[in-house]
Amino acid sequence: MPEETVPGEMTAIDPAGLSGPENYRLLTGCVVPRPIAWVTSVAGDGTANLAPFSAFTMVSNDPPMVGINIGRRDGGFKDTARNIAERGEYVVNIPGWELWRDVHRSGEVHPPEVDEAALLGLATVPADVVGVPRLAAARVSLECRLARVVEFGRAGAQFTVGEVVRFHVLSSALDGLKIDTTAIDPASRLAGPTYARLGGIERVEGAAAPGPARAASPRDA
Repeated sequence: MPEETVPGEMTAIDPAGLSGPENYRLLTGCVVPRPIAWVTSVAGDGTANLAPFSAFTMVSNDPPMVGINIGRRDGGFKDTARNIAERGEYVVNIPGWELWRDVHRSGEVHPPEVDEAALLGLATVPADVVGVPRLAAARVSLECRLARVVEFGRAGAQFTVGEVVRFHVLSSALDGLKIDTTAIDPASRLAGPTYARLGGIERVEGAAAPGPARAASPRDA
């Protein structure tokens, strides 16, 4: 191996000998940066809830689906998980960089009857399809209906998958169906109480934009 490709001395760590919190610390330092799903949900009594989740990804394009991992707190369900299970719908909002401090504050523990968006002075507007409000300040919001919940690990973390039934995207960030990520200016999560903004962006000239693999046809055989 050429010397210049070696980053430096490496440390091998066996996760089997670590506690859950210790493995969490390593994972959140390795898997970076992470996009943030700022989820609005509504409890059975009508109380709204706002909470951030940085274990968040797209799952399917047909139909469009996204997944968030919702851990447990003291062995019980978090408000977001309970609300989604009860109502079967929620909204994933993508926070812009200017909102990162509010994102962090919304993750603080409050009783179920507290509306974090109202507490932080964040306005909400009605969604088009689901009965859950979206954040007015978000440049992207995804209205979702619950599709599936899968539990992972000894702690019972819930990977929650929802079908996107409506996209809301800042009009000035759209060119047809192409989104200008710099116009969205999303906040992302690093390890611990640290956040990051988009840095340098490089484009491969002449390369086709990646897309989903097409289904095989008889001519491909």
